Amino acid sequence: MTAVADAGARHEPAVAASVRELHSAMVLEPAGRVTPSVYETGRVVADAPWLTGHDRRLRYLLDTQRADGGWGGPSGYAVVPTASAVEALLGTLRDGRAADPDGLASAAGRGLGVLADWLGQGTSLPDTPAADLIVPALVQRINYQLAFFAARGDRWFADGPGAIAGVDRRRLDAVHALVASGRPVPQKLVHAFEVLGPAAYRHGGVSPVAGAIGASPAATAAWLGDPATPGADPEVLAYLRAAVGPLDGPVPCTTPITVFERAWTLSNLVRAGVPLRPAPKLLAELVAALGPQGVATGPGLPADADTTSVALYVLARLGHPVDPASLLLFDTGTHFCTWRGEDGRSVTTNAHVLEALGWHARHTAAGASRYAGRVPALAGWLADEQQPDGCWADRWHASPYYATACVVTALDRYAPADIAGPAVDRAIDWLVASQRADGTWGRFAGTVEETAYALHVLLGTRRSVRPGVAEAIARGFPQLAEVDDRHEHPPLWHDKDLYTPVLIVRAAVLGVRQLAVARDDLVSNVDRPPLRTCTAVT
Repeated sequence: MTAVADAGARHEPAVAASVRELHSAMVLEPAGRVTPSVYETGRVVADAPWLTGHDRRLRYLLDTQRADGGWGGPSGYAVVPTASAVEALLGTLRDGRAADPDGLASAAGRGLGVLADWLGQGTSLPDTPAADLIVPALVQRINYQLAFFAARGDRWFADGPGAIAGVDRRRLDAVHALVASGRPVPQKLVHAFEVLGPAAYRHGGVSPVAGAIGASPAATAAWLGDPATPGADPEVLAYLRAAVGPLDGPVPCTTPITVFERAWTLSNLVRAGVPLRPAPKLLAELVAALGPQGVATGPGLPADADTTSVALYVLARLGHPVDPASLLLFDTGTHFCTWRGEDGRSVTTNAHVLEALGWHARHTAAGASRYAGRVPALAGWLADEQQPDGCWADRWHASPYYATACVVTALDRYAPADIAGPAVDRAIDWLVASQRADGTWGRFAGTVEETAYALHVLLGTRRSVRPGVAEAIARGFPQLAEVDDRHEHPPLWHDKDLYTPVLIVRAAVLGVRQLAVARDDLVSNVDRPPLRTCTAVT
């Protein structure tokens, strides 16, 4: 089995070896490799204390608390994980399950203080899934716990901020009313089903898929409840035990992510020209996952245009094209929704749709007749979404460098020149201007991941003769010190909490190394940091 083919193709030997390791990891770890989530881990601590690894999950919460008392990412990204961790610690103290109650109370008190400050100041929440439901649901649970401690005259929180007020519950109340009415549960709610609290318990309107509720450990734990009660589904128990296994206790927000991880990883490589020959089984499973409605990121989630379009694109590029008719189900007339009923819109989803439709319009007769007319209109919509400074921003990733790389890559390859040219030029100028003094790129700080996205644009587009590009590449490329599994990429991807899809990010970095081989004119005199291995878990 090999992931590298075409021996005559030019490639850096270290890239070829790393791609083989990446390919092996996808095959050996089909659930996917995702970083743990403070939010999701806190919910499993609260709702499934019986599950293997409970003490390790508590330790994870304590170990990941920040110096300021919060948890999670910068600015508003900290609200959701901090609320979850605080509520989990309070619940553990209330139920008398803490081995070190004073330590847990101290951590909970510091988290409670900073959370109350943020919410009191009206800290805005990023557009992460279900944040407007999660925060009021957790605040309600936190206030319930605090009322218990106050009634008991407990010393731990006597000097704390008291009940947290001022959180908008209108949307959460509407969801509770909908669920109580007996009407069908919207599928997009299922991934965050834990927000319903006791009402989630074995709700008849929701059924496990492959043992999971919405591909979420938290939603699954809330739905299952106490496994000792009659009727507990053994497949659900097996899903939860599997979810805590790879990370030895802590859990990610979504698992498994099989199609998502494979599609994004392979697409990052093929866009950069890495010669690939994936295992036939892997390709067959990607093809089989695509149905008439498209494909979902995980079991029990709604099919979405993002995962569908990337899977379609990578299969086409690897010589296994599948007609992209399923994408038309997501066409709103102006752009494509990520899933039907979506609130908001995503430029990266539409960039991926442009790639899928654009490839078929260019390379197949049926695609030319069915999709060629949609391509320029979609490209125009993407160009209109460009920010005044030249970048794009998106709801599925915290960084504009990811969104900009997605859109520029699609426009440069598939949009009409009169649309692509001005937009790509402005994006390249923004990248050159926004490079950090140390040569990296990044929204909050310079990162390997965001630097890779910037270099994908500067090395991979046909318009990289703009002023300052060669200098930016010369300063940025040496910063791609490739890393092994011991390195932690700062989480930037949006789920209920920020996360990192480890193999996808690694593939983005490897793609830059391949682009550098093809653009030796720009990097011939630039130091190439060594690549290290990506160990697969067997």
